[in-house]
Amino acid sequence: MIKSERQLYVIQLFSCSLMWSSGFIFMKLLADKVDPFAIASTRAALAAVILSLWFSLRGHSPLPSRKELLPWLMLGTLNGWLPNVLTAFALEHAAAGPSAMIQASGPLMVAVLSHIAFVDEKLTLRRLAGVLIGFGGITLLIGPAAFAADGSTLFGSGAMVIVSLCYALGNVYAKFIPHVEPARMALGQQVVSALMATLLTFGLGGVSAYGPIVMAWPATLALSIFSTAMPITIFMYLIRQQGPTKAAMIGYLMPVFAVLMSVAFLGEVIGVREIAGGLIVLFGVAIVSSAPKAAVPVT
Repeated sequence: MIKSERQLYVIQLFSCSLMWSSGFIFMKLLADKVDPFAIASTRAALAAVILSLWFSLRGHSPLPSRKELLPWLMLGTLNGWLPNVLTAFALEHAAAGPSAMIQASGPLMVAVLSHIAFVDEKLTLRRLAGVLIGFGGITLLIGPAAFAADGSTLFGSGAMVIVSLCYALGNVYAKFIPHVEPARMALGQQVVSALMATLLTFGLGGVSAYGPIVMAWPATLALSIFSTAMPITIFMYLIRQQGPTKAAMIGYLMPVFAVLMSVAFLGEVIGVREIAGGLIVLFGVAIVSSAPKAAVPVT
C-alpha cells in the first residue's frame, strides 16, 4: 500500500468509526421511548431517501438492476434491518459503552469466516490465539449479566453478539460481489432494510409505533444521516479497496469513540470489568489484524 493510499485508508477508517459509533448514542436516546422496529425502519428509510436523492442528482437511477437484487437483499438483511433491530433491542437493556465493546468483536468473527471463505485469509496460530483472546474478553464483558435474575442484560449482550456476527457475515459476503458499485450496495442495503423493518413495524406495532419518533426527530435525523448513510457508504468502499478483514478494523476504533461519547453525553459509568473486558477484546483484535497472512500453497 503506497503512502497516499495508506493515508486515505486511515482517514476513511477514522471517519467511518467516529460516525458509526455515534449511532450508539442516538439509539440509546431513542431506545427507551421508541419501538426497536420503528427505530430500524425510520433510520433505514431516511438513509435510503438521502442516498436515492444523491444518485438521482448524479443522473443515476436509484432502482436496482437485475444483478443487484440478490446483493441488496442479502446486505439489507445481514448489515441492515436485522442488526439495527437487535441493536435497538440491546440498548433497551444494556449501556451503550459495553454494547459497543461487544460489537468490537466483529473483526474476530470476520477473521474466522474469512478463514473458511478465502484461500488467502487462513488463520495462522497467531491469528487463532488473537480470536480466542478476544472471545475471552467478550465473556468478561458479559460477566455477571449471565446470572442476572431477569436475564434482560444477558439478552441485550447476546443480541450484540448476534449483531457482530451479522455484520461479519455481511462484510465477507460483500467481498464476493465486485460487480456492484460500493455506493449502490450501501443504497440497496438501506432500501431493503427500510422495507423489511417497516413491514415488521406495521405488523407488530401498527402506525402508533411511529408516534414517539416525531417527538425525537433530531436524534432520528442524526442517526439516519450521520450514523448510517454516510458511514455505510464509506465502509462499502473500504471493503472493496482493502478487503473485509481490514475494513472490519473499524471495530477496533468504534468502542473507543462510543465509550468516550457515552460517558460524556449519556453520563454512563464504565467499571473496571468493562474496561478490562474491552481492552482484552481490542488486544485480540490487534493480534488478528497485525498477524501476517498464512502462506498460500502454490498449485
